Amino acid sequence: MTAKTATQNACKLCNPLGACLAFRGIEQCVPFLHGSQGCATYIRRYLISHYKEPIDIASSNFNEETAVFGGSHNLKLGLKNVSQQYNPRVIGIATTCLSETIGDDVPMILREYEALMGGAANLPVMIFASTPSYSGTHIDGFHAAVRSAVKTLAVGGAKKNLVNLFSGMISPADIRYLKEILTDFGMPFMLLPDYSQTLDGGPWGEYHRIPPGGTSTSAIADSGCASASIEFGSTLEAAKSAAGYLEAQFGVPRHHLPLPIGIKASDRFLALLEELTEMQMPEKYEDERRRLVDAYSDGHKYVFGQKAILYGEEDLVISVAAFLREIGVVPVLCASGGKSGLMKQRLQELIPDMEEQGIEVRHGVDFVDIEHEAERLKPDFLLGNSKGFTMSKKHDLPLIRIGFPIHDRFGGQRLHHLGYRGTQELFDRIVNTVIEERQKSSPIGYTYM
Repeated sequence: MTAKTATQNACKLCNPLGACLAFRGIEQCVPFLHGSQGCATYIRRYLISHYKEPIDIASSNFNEETAVFGGSHNLKLGLKNVSQQYNPRVIGIATTCLSETIGDDVPMILREYEALMGGAANLPVMIFASTPSYSGTHIDGFHAAVRSAVKTLAVGGAKKNLVNLFSGMISPADIRYLKEILTDFGMPFMLLPDYSQTLDGGPWGEYHRIPPGGTSTSAIADSGCASASIEFGSTLEAAKSAAGYLEAQFGVPRHHLPLPIGIKASDRFLALLEELTEMQMPEKYEDERRRLVDAYSDGHKYVFGQKAILYGEEDLVISVAAFLREIGVVPVLCASGGKSGLMKQRLQELIPDMEEQGIEVRHGVDFVDIEHEAERLKPDFLLGNSKGFTMSKKHDLPLIRIGFPIHDRFGGQRLHHLGYRGTQELFDRIVNTVIEERQKSSPIGYTYM
């Protein structure tokens, strides 16, 4: 392989993008980037393309002068303008490469701003997350924002009949499904972040500067009194997680699970809910599970032995890889731009015979790396986001789109991935992709399978 000196078409996105997404899941919150206008414009465009919703992201609008002398004045002025124009309940502040590189002390600037404005009581709640793009990925920014929200707002007290769910960076459709499951189990819950409405809502009768929906600040405050926290994310360590903070600060037990994709992982999640709620799984989910088992049996002959290259966020790759092994597909390459250093270990925990199956793991890679591996491994299809389309087209490989971003297809925000329902939809898409490829390559074609 030719040596490279730079990343080409990164298999990740920028750190503050993830923070802005998480902030959009807090009620009456305006995301605010401390950096250049270009960063805010890029992130807005990227999110709008996937979610098909209007997204405002404020900026302290760095220029040459602020890059040299610091952005304190710009940040204070920007916060004042946003407060006056949007009247938000919360402002979620994330840093960019430029403000981090020059060393702006944002917490100090915020304290100065509070004093200037007569105290915190006169201001929106300000949540700050440090998110330089040269350190980490969009997933790191997402988790940093969620942890900062909890650290800023959560308070302790007498334990309540309440469970926290930190679901990770999933689709609005998956968030709605998780809320449905928790509601059916009859236990009060706090799900953070909740952008199921703010980034996938209906038409408005009149324009809202801040879309309705999101997790309320009062609900986040109560998270410190919860009886337990459930947190999805195979590579998310307690020291960087919201549930980890609540456990250390308020003694809220942290239950750490992979994303519930596939029967085994979904069983584990539902079993935990049964334990926490002391309630049996509702019959509707038993039915979903039975239908999924039946589908595995019906579709097994089409997918068994197929080879796939899987790429994207580390947590998504790990959980989808385990699901692929359930259905007989070999994920010959599991690739991510993330650099947690935990991906291979977590995969081995879920797929003990990984090396015997010929499953390779690459982290910190870009799409040039993945394409080189595709030429060598000869997969039957690709699983990942839209950033892999060029590779898909060049090598004539079908691409099954999952995760974020999905720019070249409609409805990416409404794709299910989680639980029995999400697994069913994903399994159907994989089987139909394999059947379609066989039809296309058949010299006579066929209309009956």
